[in-house]
Amino acid sequence: MKKFGRHGGSITILLLGVALGVFLAGRWVPNVAAVSRQDYESLDAFTNILSIVKKNYVEEVETKNLVNGAINGMLTSLDPHSAYLTPELYKDLQQDTQGRFGGLGIEIAVKSGVLTVVSPIEDTPAFKAGIKPGDMIFKIEDEFTKDMSLVDAVKKMRGPRGTKINLSIKREGIAELIDFQLVRDTIRVQSVRSRVLDSGYGYIRLAQFQERADRDALLALEKLSAEKGGLKGLVLDLRNNPGGLLTQAVRVSDIFLESGLIVYTEGRIESQKQKFYAQKDNSWMDFPVVVLVNGGSASASEIVAGALQDQKRAVVLGTKTFGKGSVQTILPLDDSSALRLTTARYFTPAGRSIQATGIVPDIIVEAAATQDGKPVERRPGVREENLPGHLQNPNGGNQTQEQIDKEKEKMVPTTAPTGDETIDNDQQLKRALDLLKSWDVFKQMVQKKA
Repeated sequence: MKKFGRHGGSITILLLGVALGVFLAGRWVPNVAAVSRQDYESLDAFTNILSIVKKNYVEEVETKNLVNGAINGMLTSLDPHSAYLTPELYKDLQQDTQGRFGGLGIEIAVKSGVLTVVSPIEDTPAFKAGIKPGDMIFKIEDEFTKDMSLVDAVKKMRGPRGTKINLSIKREGIAELIDFQLVRDTIRVQSVRSRVLDSGYGYIRLAQFQERADRDALLALEKLSAEKGGLKGLVLDLRNNPGGLLTQAVRVSDIFLESGLIVYTEGRIESQKQKFYAQKDNSWMDFPVVVLVNGGSASASEIVAGALQDQKRAVVLGTKTFGKGSVQTILPLDDSSALRLTTARYFTPAGRSIQATGIVPDIIVEAAATQDGKPVERRPGVREENLPGHLQNPNGGNQTQEQIDKEKEKMVPTTAPTGDETIDNDQQLKRALDLLKSWDVFKQMVQKKA
């Protein structure tokens, strides 16, 4: 099972996030190699410390707990996405790929030692309660979360449907902690939603790349194309999509591409070097596509946006994405637990690594930040580059502010309000629809600037 994602609170950690990466099914057969003298001495030191702790610690401790703690410490020292999955967490992860799990529906990351909300999942207890991106979770029940691992946080927030849990949130601009009492629910993530924006213009919202996402996207396209007037243009909304299955990212990209490279991965060993090509017959190529992204778009979302952008199949509009360009492989162990280990980086067709840099849209459009109908100061979002210990981008640093400002110069001719509040109140969606309606004019503008 291969999967990309950003991090997450409902494990959402990988699937959601960010989740996070690519997963391989099957048994893991370790490569037994000769142990160097240096490695042997390190292992000898570990066993000596284990023995000393067992004998002298103030309370009796089980060897299993000490070893599990050592494993967790070893993996978390590598990068933010490698982790040890207990049998319970591994089972939860497998359920996540099917789009159904028990919990609150929060995608989280650790920023400066504090659990921080990346995004609540739509139509979940967290979303309905008003938890917002950027909120910092200071307490879960009565336990402070300072330096709490993502795995431990996910475990605490998971639970049977109908059970209650208390979270204490610190929100920028508010001095006091905000207390939420949430009721856990069975989270059923509807991967694909669609609607008609205007005659001939369709909208598909892809919440995450779980199983059957490509099938559901195709069904949505067929439904939209059957509407009166057919399909003249499409908005593919990947905002706050934390990722999911690599296979689904490839298949969704393939829907809109006739041929060419979609994504490739590079790791230390040969099996981690893979290339994925578009090969689907009868791809949907007869209309322009605008892809919406933001700081909550991660991993698999970035693969799709990067592939369509590099192949000149779509215009990407919104704000810079999360920047998770690493691949995690799920390595099952004999006791039904597993390792989630970063094993490779992925690259867009043009050879770009988006690790810690993200996908920069062709057209930068900030979302209007409002609260109770009034403009508020925009809070910086959590991205891969903010996570301690993140992998560096092998291609160099971030895009400069000068480059980003230059992209903002690409103006989209605006049209009159549609009369649909959902569209008119969503600045990015409105601009995307305007762009599709003025596609021929926009192409001429771009060609003149080129």
